[in-house]
Amino acid sequence: MKPLSLIEKAFFLKKVKLFAELDFELLLSVAEKLNDDDYDAQEKVFMTGQVANRIYFIAQGKVQLTDEKMRPIAELSASEFFGDESLFNDSPRSYSALCKTDAMLLTLSRSHLLAVIADCPSVAISMLQAYATTLPCRHIALAKGASVS
Repeated sequence: MKPLSLIEKAFFLKKVKLFAELDFELLLSVAEKLNDDDYDAQEKVFMTGQVANRIYFIAQGKVQLTDEKMRPIAELSASEFFGDESLFNDSPRSYSALCKTDAMLLTLSRSHLLAVIADCPSVAISMLQAYATTLPCRHIALAKGASVS
């Protein structure tokens, strides 16, 4: 897949619930820190128990989240994210992620996020506000095995 330009990444971030309220200048700052990763269909992104140190944003494709017994718990698509627990704690992954289709994932490491917040603390406030409204729904859906859109 063709890598996204900085501007394309910023416009993509505007579609993601965590960043929807940020102005474009802040989105560009976050976009600079994103890595592009291409995955093939059926390729594992990470497995239960692995070290968690980044969040994943689906730019293209579909990703299935599974529990420790590989039972499906959610299927995510473009503009959705997963792995967000890695931004807030040092616990290993509690679920696995597998690409259902060819996919492009944009990733943001904890250290890059902290650099963005150091440059512009309002990013943290915006993210916390968005995360506070999204988090309860995501955990309920994961517990019930439903989609976490």
